[in-house]
Amino acid sequence: MQTLDAGGHCVLEMPSGTGKTVSLLSLIVAYQQFMPEKRKLIYCSRTMSEIEKALMELEALMKYRTEQLGYEEDFRGLGLTSRKNLCLHPSVKREKSGSVVDARCRTLTAGFVKEKKERGDDVDLCVYHDNLDLLEPHNLIPNGVWTFDGILRYGEEHKQCPYFTARRMMQYCNVVIFSYHYLLDPKIAERVSKDFSKDCIVVFDEAHNIDNVCIESLSTDITEESLRRATRGAQNLKQKIADMRETDQEQLQNEYEKLVQGLREADEARQEDAFMANPVISETPPSFLAHLKEHTFIEKKPLGFCAERLTSLVRTLELTSIEDYQPLQEVATFATLVATYEKGFLLILEPYESDTAEVPNPILHFTCLDAAIAIRPVFDRFYSVIITSGTISPLEIYPKMLDFSTVIQESYSMTLARRSFLPMIVTRGSDQASISTSFQVRNEPSVVRNYGNLLTEFAKITPDGMVVFFPSYLYMESIISMWQGMGILDEVWKYKLILVETPDAQETSLALETYRTACCNGRGAILLCVARGKVSEGIDFDHQYGRTVLCIGVPFQYTESRILKARLEFLRETYRIKENDFLSFDAMRHAAQCLGRVLRGKDDYGIMVLADRRFQKKRPQLPKWINQGLMDVDVNLSTDMAVSSARRFLKTMAQPFRAKEQEGISTWGYEDLERKAALDREDARKAEEAAAIKAAQLAAMQGTGNVYEFDDEDLDQDMMELEGF
Repeated sequence: MQTLDAGGHCVLEMPSGTGKTVSLLSLIVAYQQFMPEKRKLIYCSRTMSEIEKALMELEALMKYRTEQLGYEEDFRGLGLTSRKNLCLHPSVKREKSGSVVDARCRTLTAGFVKEKKERGDDVDLCVYHDNLDLLEPHNLIPNGVWTFDGILRYGEEHKQCPYFTARRMMQYCNVVIFSYHYLLDPKIAERVSKDFSKDCIVVFDEAHNIDNVCIESLSTDITEESLRRATRGAQNLKQKIADMRETDQEQLQNEYEKLVQGLREADEARQEDAFMANPVISETPPSFLAHLKEHTFIEKKPLGFCAERLTSLVRTLELTSIEDYQPLQEVATFATLVATYEKGFLLILEPYESDTAEVPNPILHFTCLDAAIAIRPVFDRFYSVIITSGTISPLEIYPKMLDFSTVIQESYSMTLARRSFLPMIVTRGSDQASISTSFQVRNEPSVVRNYGNLLTEFAKITPDGMVVFFPSYLYMESIISMWQGMGILDEVWKYKLILVETPDAQETSLALETYRTACCNGRGAILLCVARGKVSEGIDFDHQYGRTVLCIGVPFQYTESRILKARLEFLRETYRIKENDFLSFDAMRHAAQCLGRVLRGKDDYGIMVLADRRFQKKRPQLPKWINQGLMDVDVNLSTDMAVSSARRFLKTMAQPFRAKEQEGISTWGYEDLERKAALDREDARKAEEAAAIKAAQLAAMQGTGNVYEFDDEDLDQDMMELEGF
């Protein structure tokens, strides 16, 4: 409320699985409906499943408000996703590729296609899109909250396009829920979000990785293959222009005059052209442009509007198969970005496309180093921006990295009627040897064996599902191979099924499906996955699907990456963020994200194991709600101690516990506040009495000479051990 009233920005950390989404929606919708301005809420989340969940939460919230108020409010809420998810056209929706769906949609809905139809040409149109033009622009759907399934059903019933219904109705809605990219990616934001007013309230949920999203939205890569395909696209364009010169000289002339007029008004040169890069290791955009001019004589100004002019030319030529020109569009976007930004970017040429590739295939990265560049327009444009996640510690680093000031920075703890999650740090194996995935010791047989024993012991005691996270695919493959040779996997198989996440999305989906089936039918399963993979970010393992999460090693980034090195140097020089501080922060936010997968509600429970001696020193970097649940007795454990603690915890969780005992007061009245204040005063009085009694006892002991006082800490510790403390 303070943020909304003050018109500033804030960073909030709220525990996972405690109703973070519905709490934010409840507060902001209540504020929105109470205030006369009726400020629009733009709610951004990362994945399709999270967006759908937020829409369902909003739908339930508005239903509750209607029941409580006794009338239905004048309210509209909807979500926006890609054409692929919202298309109803019988032939287009069968396409598997999103880019193909987009291209085919444009061939059926473009303005020039409709003009051809009006002239009597034999062209296909989309009846769902055409029907929208027959309706009032501000009333394409009735009031209410529209989930994706709901708007698809409505579109099917009324023969209108769900995608363009959502696009056109956004400006008339009270709440809009969509992906980050609709605000952060300048290419998409220009088309989708440009009509939003300044007083909108913007929420970025699950924003622990928002800096990476910002960087990706302004980064692009060019390979040899994409250059070859772009060249073919340019040659096709050349032929199309020649054909039009013969058949429709007037239209081409109009396009040329429009171009010249734009140049004259803005004093900007605009031109389409291809370019070739001189092989270098890394250089800044100004240096690259100087290099380019030296070899091709192309100035900076024409490149700056390359993408825009290509789009205009494609529209003028009335090209329908736009996917054929996608590589050319990528090169044009690359050229535009290089010419637009001077600081916070770097061009890096690498001889191999990936770290594991063996055949040379050069790739040119145009890499954004400054996440603030992408999100700055959002902070500048909207009065209130809220960044929130369950794992966003330490809070102060986000305003530094994203270069903005906050009204509030707050981390909330979790209030539970019973201790429903058990975090612990395991630093030693059963043989008391340290365990770690640091480069020096990660492949030592004793370390690998101890990790295997830890996995086996927890597989024995964990009911149903268990999720294990590794720092990287490479290390996961290596350790699985070594476990196989040691016979550890054969032992684990006796207790649970073993499934593995791979970089292939289809294989991972199949593994997840099998994992859930095994958890439901009583066989139980272990899912081996990677801390920075798909499973760690977007998949929830609630209830039986995740009773234990085991994080093997600290998930540091691959530090030999040229792109990462460049970014670390930039953060140090620009924002005074040290390399080690950022790497440690980045690793711990991913570790915390892994731990948060198993606790998805107040009636859920789970065990969280951090298995690496280095986690001891990094404990303060864990989110507040995890840190408060991490007792001192659960730190620096051996495998045997951890298993013993886990057994006790699971026995406690097996005891009967009524859901009613978890419920608190949903709405606080004046009497509730008075009662709470009285209880607080009573607790304070008891604490004072206890302190007074303890002080009196200490004074009595001092009178008898039974208290030793030493200034030296080590000596003091030795004396305590001698006395049996």
